[in-house]
Formats: sequence, C-alpha cells, structure tokens
Amino acid sequence: MKTLSIEDLVKLADELREELVYTVSKTGGHLSSSLGVAELTVALHHVFNTPEDKIIWDVGHQAYPHKILTGRRSRMHTIRQTCGLAGFPKREESIHDAFGAGHSSTSISAGLGMAVGRDLLGKNNHVIAVIGDGAMTAGMAYEAMNNAGYLDSNLIIILNDNEQVSLPTATVDGPAPPVGALSKALTKLHSSREFRQLREAAKGITKQIGGQTHEIAAKFDSCMRGMMGGSGASLFEELGLYYIGPVDGHNVEDLISVLNEIKSTPAPGPVLIHVITEKGKGYSPAESAPDKMHGVVKFDPKSGKQMKSKSETLSYTQYFAESLIAEAEQDDKIIGIHAAMGGGTGLNLFQKRFPDRCFDVGIAEQHAVTFAAGLASEGLKPFCAIYSSFLQRGFDQVAHDVDLQKLPVRFAIDRAGLVGADGPTHCGAFDTTFMACLPNMVVMAPSDETELMHMVATAAAIDDRPSCFRYPRGNGIGSILPENNKGTPLEVGKGRVLREGNRVAILGYGTIVQDCMKAAQLLQMVGISATVADARFCKPIDGDLVRQLAQEHEILITAEEGSIGGFSAHVSHFLGLNGLLDGKLKWRAMMLPGRYIEHGSQNDQIQEAGLSPNHIAATAMSLLGECTEDLCQIIL
Repeated sequence: MKTLSIEDLVKLADELREELVYTVSKTGGHLSSSLGVAELTVALHHVFNTPEDKIIWDVGHQAYPHKILTGRRSRMHTIRQTCGLAGFPKREESIHDAFGAGHSSTSISAGLGMAVGRDLLGKNNHVIAVIGDGAMTAGMAYEAMNNAGYLDSNLIIILNDNEQVSLPTATVDGPAPPVGALSKALTKLHSSREFRQLREAAKGITKQIGGQTHEIAAKFDSCMRGMMGGSGASLFEELGLYYIGPVDGHNVEDLISVLNEIKSTPAPGPVLIHVITEKGKGYSPAESAPDKMHGVVKFDPKSGKQMKSKSETLSYTQYFAESLIAEAEQDDKIIGIHAAMGGGTGLNLFQKRFPDRCFDVGIAEQHAVTFAAGLASEGLKPFCAIYSSFLQRGFDQVAHDVDLQKLPVRFAIDRAGLVGADGPTHCGAFDTTFMACLPNMVVMAPSDETELMHMVATAAAIDDRPSCFRYPRGNGIGSILPENNKGTPLEVGKGRVLREGNRVAILGYGTIVQDCMKAAQLLQMVGISATVADARFCKPIDGDLVRQLAQEHEILITAEEGSIGGFSAHVSHFLGLNGLLDGKLKWRAMMLPGRYIEHGSQNDQIQEAGLSPNHIAATAMSLLGECTEDLCQIIL
C-alpha cells in the first residue's frame, strides 16, 4: 500500500467496498459503518505503519476494512461465526488490533494511555483514535479529551462524522441523528466554508515557528476559529485540542495530505481531525435504507433485500415495548428512556406513540440512570431500557443515585444472557449479580413473553423502591398473551411450580426455565420424575418455594443464564442460613462458566456453557447415580 498512487488507492477503496458487500451478504454483520470508512481506512494504512503505529477503532464495527487490509481477508467469510473472526477489533486476533472494542467512546482514553506510555518508554510511534459523532455523545469521550489537552501528549483523534449515531437507532419514521448540542455544532461546521479556507491558509503555521511570529499567527488562528468555526471548533480548542477540518472523508488525496502533515509535525500535541463521511457510502441500498443497513442478516448484494427468517412470534424486545405502551396508555406518568438505542430496545415504538414521554439521552448510560432518578424523585415512573452489557457502564449511578435513595426507577435489561454473534462484549452475563446485591432492588426475570408483560406491569406498580427485569435476545415461545398486551402485577417475591415430580427439583430463573422443562421431559423418558419451578424473582427470593423444593426432593438444581454470584448464589445463601444443606439434599448450581464465551450462534454458546436441556438432565442423572452408558445415550 505504501507505494500505491492516489489513483490506485482510490481503486483500492472501491474494491474494499465490493469485498465488504459480497462478504457481509453471505454472513450478515455490520455493513454501513464499514462502507463509510473505506477511504479513511486506506488513507490511515497508507500513511501510518501498524502495528508500530496504533490505530484504535471506537466501538469497532467499522473495522471490517481494517481487518481486510491487515491479513484477514481470507477469513472474512467466518466473521461473527463460531470459531471465526470477531465482529470487533480483538487484540488476541491480530497484532494490528491495538485495542479491543465493542462498547462506545473508549478510544480516546485508550489512545491517550498508549500515547503517555509511549512517551514514558521513549518511543516515537503515532497513536490514532477513530471515534464517531455518535460516540461523542458519551461523557467518557470528553473526560479523555479534557485530560489529553492537559497532558499535551502527541495524539491524533479522528472524529468520523456521519451525522448518524453508530448504533441501530433509526426511529419508526427514519434515521436518527445523534442527540445533543454537539451534533448541532458539528452541523454548523459542515457548512463553514470560510472556516475551512482559513484553516487551509494556516496549515503551514505550527508550534514549531518560534518567537513573536508564532505568537501573532497563533492569536490570529485562534481568533478566526472562534469567529468562523462555530461552537464545535471552539469547544475542542478550549479543551486543548488543535482542531483541523472539516475534511472530506471520501477524498483519499485530501485525507492523505492532512494525515501526512500531522505525521511530519514533530510535536503537534493532541490534534482532532474532523472528517465528514457518509454511512453506507457507495452501496445504494444502504444509502437509502432508514437505518443505513447498520446491522444486517444475509442479503441479496444486488438489491440489498435481507433474507430475514420468518417467525411466528415477536422478539422479547418487541413484547416489552408493546407491554410498556399498554401500561402508558393507562398511566400518563410512565416515561421511556434509552441511551441511543431506540431501535435496539424497542422504545422507538414507544416514542412513536408517546413522543413527549420518550427520551434518547445519547450514548450516555450513566446520565440515563441519574436522569431517570431525577424523574422518579418528581413522582414520574421512568423505565430505563438498556442492554445488560451497557448497564455495566452505569452501575455506580444505579447504586448511589437510585438504590441508595430508594427511588423507583424501573430497569428493563435487554440482551440478558448469551447474545450470539456479537460475542463477549455484548454478553449479558453479570446483571443479576450486580443488581441483586443492592439492598433495595427488586430483581425479576420472566420465563416467557407473557411473564415479561406481567413483570412490566409489576415494575409499574412498584412505587416505593427500584426494580429491574431481564430478558434475552431472541423471540418468544408463543405463550398466550394478556388481553391488549396489558400484564397483571405479580406478587413480589413469589415463584411458581410448573411441573410436579418427586425425585428431582429444577428451579430455573429466566427463560432458561423452558430448557428446564425440556430437561424434565428427557428425564421422564428414562423414568425419572422431575419438578420444574419458575423462580420469577431473584430478590426477594421465594423462600417458601425454595424450602419446599429442598425438603421434598432428593436433588435440587438451580439454573440460570448468568454469571457466578447471581441467582444460584442467593439460593445457596438461603439454603445455608436455613440449615437446608445439613441433611441429605444434593444441590447443584448451573450457570455460565467463569470465562468469557466467544462469539458464535446462541445454540453453540449454550452448548459450550453446559446449559442445554441435555446438560441439565445429565446433571440430575449423575447426582442420582443413574447415568449409565445406555441411559446417557438417551439423554445426550
């Protein structure tokens, strides 16, 4: 790439797009973000030398071209598949992936750490952080820029501005631009022609010009940027970053010129290059799609038509949204909040029905939680819908601002458990553990979509403390829904028995209850009678139900699709305190193993985790001492 002409580099960018469309059409994955950075990726790899120079991709779903150019083209057909390439940058996968990603707004912090580390070690490599305007809505990005301006280490920040939040946030009526004042400021900068011309004229004036000439030039440059650049440029400059832009992100020659200029400057300090790109660039179906074909399943590369499998049931996300709408129809105090995930959480449907009662706060989970706490303190009923893995980012606010003050914020925790192709960065393993340890939190998990609707109603009715309920990625089982999708509040802290047996009791928490039922059927085939119970609540736990199961059965198995320290830990605590482990009861906990499970199909992940119906049944048979070879063949 280093010896290619500009013309050849332009062709390379076009070929990258063709490769991306062909590959992703076969596998599914993130498409439009990668299409939008084809020229930028080519320019970066032409000017800089990875892995010595560090390129950090924020979030990372736009890194497909980077993967192709760094020796992984032959494996792109495996992306996001079991044992294949990851959908995000991954340090273990390639020395060219400087920093792992998957969540938003981490690149500047990581880049600054690398830049300071370089300086301390006496190295002279370059560090480049590529961050989108959607990711710039998160506070962490500003914390990092503020620190970068103070430390003054050489760091290149590329603001990839495509006027789209980099997540699937299209509303029902069309695409959703990033929220907040910064988005408006950047829009003004797009059209600031005079500003661009003045910045071009000032290109030759750097910190290396000494004496009074430099001082005069610097004052003139700062003044003109303040006058012509608008609040966006002024903000970056006030943070101590040298602002360059806007630059056409699809003009390879301009990109290379700017990058070479910064690279050749001995001590530029932190520099922000504002690059304008178009999400989905060069592929007309993506350019015209409401969500720009952000995340896709397999599709026809000619038409862009996606081959979505038909299902008789909706996703749990949709059932949640429909249920929340039904509650809000009868209660005007119910509010919906999401962190730039209207499509992902289903709250775009709620926003369509109640535009004044739905708030997109940007990629800012910490703010979302405390914003919800403020609403709750005024007597409103906020439902804060956040993916399990993203709620990790707001845990301090959940503990300090919500639970400590006993404010009735309701947390709808989507994508709980194993999530398939997105892998460990998005796996919802830890929410039960970190939510159920909080003294005032009510913690629930539905076994099916009907139970989910009842738990939405339960959360709406709980008005003296916070509550949460978790539900998985994927579709419902086809259970009978309540009339008009309006659930009935459950008795807090009470589970239910779904199947009566007499030897083995299986107590499930969440949608794994369905696999517990299948395990009981497998056991029935070999003459073992099993009781199956749906815990419903992790906190407060149904002590009467746990006691009954422990006293009336030889074997008690608890099952959950969550980490160590979750539901099973609460059961064991109850069993121990009440002397229920002092007799003949054999108890085993089944949960996600103490390691990260890599990307792949959800079925493959369940098998690797040892949580399939077969694994549950085999555990029961082993404890009973009846796992003979013939019987095990029936089970497995």
